[in-house]
Amino acid sequence: MTTHLAFLRAINLGATRVFPKDDIRRVTEAAGFENVQTHINTGNIRFDTRMRSRPRIEQTLERAFAADRGFDVPAITFRADEFAALAADAIALDDENPGLARHYVYLLKNELDADTVAHVEARRSDAGRMVVRGRAAHALLLPGYQDGAVDPLDAAKLLGVATNRNLTVVRALAEKWC
Repeated sequence: MTTHLAFLRAINLGATRVFPKDDIRRVTEAAGFENVQTHINTGNIRFDTRMRSRPRIEQTLERAFAADRGFDVPAITFRADEFAALAADAIALDDENPGLARHYVYLLKNELDADTVAHVEARRSDAGRMVVRGRAAHALLLPGYQDGAVDPLDAAKLLGVATNRNLTVVRALAEKWC
C-alpha cells in the first residue's frame, strides 16, 4: 500500500458544485481506497492504495466523483513522498523570497513543457512573479497585490489542469500526512 494525496479542483465554489468533505471521504472509500482522510472543505484527501499508476488513480477518483456528484471533479494526485518534496521545495522558495504577501502553490496534473514554463515564468509584474518547479507552479505575490485575487499574474490559464493551495495549507498537509 502506498499513501497518496489528492487535490480536487473547482469544488465548493458555489451552490452548484458542492462536495462536502464527508461525502468526498465516503465516495473515495467506496471507490476502493483505504485509510481515507480529508482536511478542511477544499478537496484535500489522503488515502492508501495498491494502485501504482497515477493516471489510473486519478481516473478512478474522477469517475467515482462524477457518478456521485453529477459534475466533473478533476483530481490531481501525488504520492506522499512526492508531496513532501514539493512542500519542502515550496518552503525553501518562500524562505528565499522574504517579504512575500502571499505564496500560492498551483498543483499541476502534468508537468509543463519548456515553452510553457517560459511563458508562465514570464508572468512578472509589480504584483509578483511565477516560478515553476516540476508539477508545481508558485505565485510569489508581493505586498500591494490585489488582496483576495487568486490569480493576479494571470498565469492559471497556462497551467492546464491545476488547483491551488496557499503555502500554509501545503505546509500543514505535508506535516500532517507525509
